[in-house]
Amino acid sequence: MTRKRPKADVVIVGLGWCGSLAAEELTRAGLDVVAIERGPWVEPAIDFAPGVDTDELRWDTRRSMLLPPAIETTTVRNTRFQKALPIRDWSINEWGYNAGGSGTHWAAMAWRFTPFDFQPYSMTVSRYGAKQLAEGLIVQDWGVTYDELEPYYDRFEKIAGISGKAGVLNGQIMQGGNPFEGSRSSEYPLPPLKTTHLTDLFSEASNALGYHPFMVPAGNTSEAYTNPLGIRMAPCTYCGYCLYYGCGNWSKSSPNACIFPALVQRSNFTVLTDSAVLKATLAPDGKTATGVIFCDKKGDQWEQPADIVIFSAFQMQNVRLLLLSGIGKPYDPAKREGVVGRAYCFQTVSGANLFFQDKKFNHFAGAGALSAQIDDFNGDNFDHSGLGFIGGAGILVVSRGSRPIGNADFLEPNTPRWGAAWKKAYKDAFQNATGIFGQGTSYSHDEAYLDLDPEYTDQYGQPLLRMTFEYNTNDRRSAQFIEDKSVEIGRKMGAKTVIGTNSAASSFTPYNFASDHTIGGAVMGTDPRTSVLNRYQQVWDVHNVFVLGASSFPNNAGYNPTGTIGALALWTARAIIDQYLKNPAPLVKA
Repeated sequence: MTRKRPKADVVIVGLGWCGSLAAEELTRAGLDVVAIERGPWVEPAIDFAPGVDTDELRWDTRRSMLLPPAIETTTVRNTRFQKALPIRDWSINEWGYNAGGSGTHWAAMAWRFTPFDFQPYSMTVSRYGAKQLAEGLIVQDWGVTYDELEPYYDRFEKIAGISGKAGVLNGQIMQGGNPFEGSRSSEYPLPPLKTTHLTDLFSEASNALGYHPFMVPAGNTSEAYTNPLGIRMAPCTYCGYCLYYGCGNWSKSSPNACIFPALVQRSNFTVLTDSAVLKATLAPDGKTATGVIFCDKKGDQWEQPADIVIFSAFQMQNVRLLLLSGIGKPYDPAKREGVVGRAYCFQTVSGANLFFQDKKFNHFAGAGALSAQIDDFNGDNFDHSGLGFIGGAGILVVSRGSRPIGNADFLEPNTPRWGAAWKKAYKDAFQNATGIFGQGTSYSHDEAYLDLDPEYTDQYGQPLLRMTFEYNTNDRRSAQFIEDKSVEIGRKMGAKTVIGTNSAASSFTPYNFASDHTIGGAVMGTDPRTSVLNRYQQVWDVHNVFVLGASSFPNNAGYNPTGTIGALALWTARAIIDQYLKNPAPLVKA
């Protein structure tokens, strides 16, 4: 029997950055919001207190904050002619499993995408012609521009308390920032994090090569801060326990630290934790949603009726929910028709491993986003004529803080795996080894997509999501280019050994972990034939369903996605408040 809850104005599925930002905007506008979260509620001061948060075995090695693959995973194959098999480890599926979602355990790099990243097709064709696009590559404009999103980036950065230095402020290039970024309307709310020996060395070498290094914008607070919601945050202590960890020091940006203390005080907000949404329910004509069906911790099934349904789960889960709900036409790779599952892609990563002598980088100190980067080879910041690809990568070094267990495998080639020689190599490498990371742009291909697996199911008997993906020609060419640039910088830094790395040099496997920035599958755009969502992340076919998150991205930029996810969530929330409530209908004509 399915029990029925009282009707809400809005039901939000997933309470990470997207869900919490939308909930904050919508409840402040007076709407009754029910959020349904699969994981438990957590409190930073209790669950991530400094004496608990530094447990590397629990959080980093065993990934205790992530959704276990035994509960939900994906199946993977490289081509549609292969049989897909389930992922049995987290690998690329680093899905959050608590209120706060992946925003609780993220490293906290808080980027803006560039103007090019939102209009890659029109800008590429305008500059180079259509011949620049490799055969089968999916490149399309998002339907929203950087300038339109800029105020929402600004709002997100102020809520999250981002530390950084503006590179372009009101059209003027500013010393010390990123000269390639889109123009900002205001400075970051906090100054950049402190530099380290590693970031200084990288910046000196990059400068010597004629490049433009800057400190990465960070969701680690460089100073005490009070955000626009009245929530106070403390200065970062550079403990190094950020990625895969919470933060009981209140110095890492997260929904838990930056939004929940205000949100939970509102009487028109309800959160249901430990509850898994199975699908949205549709009206008989299929043109509107009536709510969602979910199972609670006891296994009892419930219906949550609502006027507006917002999917704001992790990227893969959003696509799966659309498919399970029968919303939108599934993509057919043979016919090149349909949209749900289309335009999926992963982030190409390349770079270099560096081994020095007597550098003493002191890797035990750091922060999740304490990094220096150059954007000289990111997006379309350089001339691609004759290179045979578009895009590139942000090239950076990360002073994240190396933990004893996780750093034990970062050793020079041919190092013994045990004994006195291994101990000596590990001791030397902990102080003297590092890496240059090329976080690449990536674009989907006609043969890369997501659909429902015909064989494997979850605990509720519903099909798992199946991923069909292989690196494409554009990925391989751009990754090799960035690898070469990274090796060049590593040698200029003075490393005694420089070893190029390139995730796209071989066939894709989810176990060759390079990034967890998977995007697409329910993308936004200007044409319902090539996108699931319009420019407001509203489903073309079912107008009261909105989908928030990296599933909306038609392409990946050479950055982490969180800042753009946050800006888009705020953009959509305002569109609901300012436009949709006045006239509940499609906000863009198909």
